[in-house]
Amino acid sequence: MSLQTIKWGILGPGWISSKFAKDLAFAAGAELVAVGGRSLEKSEQFAKEFNIPRAYGSVDELAQDADVDIVYVGTLHPIHKENVLALLRAGKAVLCEKPFTMNAAEAKEIIDLAREKKVFLMEAMWTRFLPPIRKIMEWIADDKIGEVRLVKADFGFDIGWAPQSRLLDPALGGGALLDAGIYPVSFASLIYGEAPAKIMSSARIGETGVDEQFSLLFEYEGGRTAALNGAVQLGMVNDAYIYGTKGYIHAPNFLFGKSASLHVNNTDAESLVDEREAEGYAFEAEEAMNALREGRLESTVIPLDETLEIMTTLDTIRKQWGLRYPADQ
Repeated sequence: MSLQTIKWGILGPGWISSKFAKDLAFAAGAELVAVGGRSLEKSEQFAKEFNIPRAYGSVDELAQDADVDIVYVGTLHPIHKENVLALLRAGKAVLCEKPFTMNAAEAKEIIDLAREKKVFLMEAMWTRFLPPIRKIMEWIADDKIGEVRLVKADFGFDIGWAPQSRLLDPALGGGALLDAGIYPVSFASLIYGEAPAKIMSSARIGETGVDEQFSLLFEYEGGRTAALNGAVQLGMVNDAYIYGTKGYIHAPNFLFGKSASLHVNNTDAESLVDEREAEGYAFEAEEAMNALREGRLESTVIPLDETLEIMTTLDTIRKQWGLRYPADQ
């Protein structure tokens, strides 16, 4: 049986959107029909590169395209709120790139509108849908490693000293936590299925006023913990480990999820190697499209309440550091 075709629009013709557009070709039943952004010229260039029929120079024009079923928002996170609100008001389903918003207040505002309008909304946390990550969740659900007691996950890279980069610019939501740290924080949330009861953290605040690297220790009920690190000025191995009472799971370079291994009683019990052609963004697109076909208003893998919970956790961490953005005023 052929799948109902879902027609996509992309907002923000930049780097992350190009990766999403390439991967969308691997998503069954997806058709990319429109792209929009603040620059019509850039939208037209993007449309030409990916053979997209229509290009627009504003979010409002894209929102009024009656042919578009859902929009992937790949703009910079300080404008996610205004972009998503405009799309939701026009009745468009939305898949919004991480971090969902700048803070929990913004996240709540757009979630409330989506629920009021009864329009699908989802955070584009693409790593949750990768086959190795899904296999990890199966192993945990099947009690392969017993009770999870410790999660360790890092994501750090070194961009060098680039004060003009968006990653170090507070006006553009720069800093390691929102860009890199969202991945290990979301990973811990996925594994434990709840917010931490206690948060301890440390950060290096650089010359531009944003966090260049950080370390987090989350404590959950029963003494379970998560140790998480991130950076934009420090290269890291970027592996994840999940330790349970019967064994552990290793996810090399977990963010990109090409493999995972299960270890029980100090033996290599099982492993998964993913030889996918797509980079991995196609899986989150398929989740969103399946939801639309089934009439669901949110994802079961990353529900909106959890997205809001994660943004609240990030707010708590930044408060400990005294790091505020213009959106927090």
